[in-house]
Amino acid sequence: MAIRVVRLGSKRAPGEGLRIGTVRRPPRGVPKSDFSKQDWYDVWLPELAPSVQTMKLGQRAETDAQWAAFARRYKAEMAAGPASRAVDLLAALSHQTDFSVGCYCEQEERCHRSLLKELLRAKAAKLAPSS
Repeated sequence: MAIRVVRLGSKRAPGEGLRIGTVRRPPRGVPKSDFSKQDWYDVWLPELAPSVQTMKLGQRAETDAQWAAFARRYKAEMAAGPASRAVDLLAALSHQTDFSVGCYCEQEERCHRSLLKELLRAKAAKLAPSS
C-alpha cells in the first residue's frame, strides 16, 4: 500500500485512495459538499498542519537555514499530542490501504507536506510487519 503526497485541488491519480487535507483552513469559496468532488480532500485533518506561527515561519523561509528552522519546529509539533497520534495512525494504516495527504502549496519541497511525507514514511518503516 502507499502513502501519496499531493497538492490539494490537483487531479486525483488512479488508485490514490482517500485524500486527506492536512491544512489549517478549508479551501476558500468552495462549498463543503464540493471538497471531494473538486479534488480538494475527502477528510480534513488540520492536526497535521503547522500552527499559524510555524506556517508563517515556513512562508518567510528564503534560505536553507530558515527552512531548517521551520522544519525543526514543524517536526516538534508533529511529535506531540494529537498530531503524534495521527502520524502513528496514518503510518499504521499505510500498511493496509492507499491514501494521500496534501496541502495547497505549489512547491512540495518548500511545504510542510514534504516533511510530513518523511515523518510518515519513517514511522511506517518502523511499524512494518516483520516477515
